[in-house]
Amino acid sequence: MAKRRKVGNLLGLAVLSTVSARPMHPYEMASLMRARGKEHDMDIKWGSLYTVVANLEKHGFLAVEGSDRKGARPERTVYRITDAGRDELADWVRELIGEPVRERPRFEAGLSVLGALGPDETAALLRRRLDLMERRIADDEAALAAASDLPRLFLIESEYDLAIQRAEVAWVRGFLAEIEDGTLPHLDLWRAFHETGELPPELAELAERGAAPD
Repeated sequence: MAKRRKVGNLLGLAVLSTVSARPMHPYEMASLMRARGKEHDMDIKWGSLYTVVANLEKHGFLAVEGSDRKGARPERTVYRITDAGRDELADWVRELIGEPVRERPRFEAGLSVLGALGPDETAALLRRRLDLMERRIADDEAALAAASDLPRLFLIESEYDLAIQRAEVAWVRGFLAEIEDGTLPHLDLWRAFHETGELPPELAELAERGAAPD
């Protein structure tokens, strides 16, 4: 079970990881995180950065190192990570890596109510999804190949994302094939429901069988 952390926003994790290299001010933190594509790895709302940094300082994970001024720019507060912050960073990473949490992708939500659409429309949408995903995978593979001079440790999240995308494409392709070649179980009942607007008794019974008891 995920811990209740003093700062639970994943942006806090990204900040601690970034500042663990050296002290910096929030603007520099944001610039580095954007350059590293952190918004692709986790749900980041950049507008909350200063609030997250303030909360990390409040709970002793960051401390003020000093201030920085360049030219006519306003003075900026520079933060460093504390020992408590390094402990929190390591503990947070241990939790994320070692403790699986069931996450609910949007695609899974759509599949759970797929009966709202007919099989022909579903097949057309799945073909479109496959086309879009295959283009995205090709782009991501090219980006990963272009970064091959970097240590693999810096690329493993991209490798993982590609593996998940490829697995989804394989599943979608197989499900689509079952619809198109007519081998999907109860395909005739699904089609009849959308042609007549009436739920066939056999399908209603199957749906009831899968329903949770009151």
